[in-house]
Amino acid sequence: MVMDPGLVPVLMLIAVTATLFLLGVFGVQRLKPWPVAVRGGVAALFVTTGLAHFIGMREELVAMVPPALPAPELLVTITGVLELAGAVGVLWSRTAPWASAGLTLLLLGMFPANVYKALHGPVTSTMDELVPRSLMQVVFLAATVSLVVHYARTPDRPFSQRRP
Repeated sequence: MVMDPGLVPVLMLIAVTATLFLLGVFGVQRLKPWPVAVRGGVAALFVTTGLAHFIGMREELVAMVPPALPAPELLVTITGVLELAGAVGVLWSRTAPWASAGLTLLLLGMFPANVYKALHGPVTSTMDELVPRSLMQVVFLAATVSLVVHYARTPDRPFSQRRP
């Protein structure tokens, strides 16, 4: 049985988050707060998807850009750079709140391209279909939004200076 390559990002998010969380549970002090595990998973997710904007899937991602938007290659480059920058930013505690908020907005902004891909094809895997693709985006948003909410609810420090 061959794994659907469309599952790689969601599996990366889940596997890295779970691994870091379990390491925290079993005594690795730096990994004890749950946001640290989620930040690691989000970083792994966006490194994976960000690199795909340049290596391996670039043509497919360019084809996903709805025709109403200008300069699809430039948009794919910009979103890839933003994903990679967000992955780095979410790892540093001082920038994690802002990076997670930025990645949330980026996911929302890129969602129309995912819908366009699902509706106008080509559908080459199960993860290209609208419902699985949308559910995967909901999982990604849940991860980034959980970080935004965590940092927004921490009362002792300003949003820009929080550490988990």
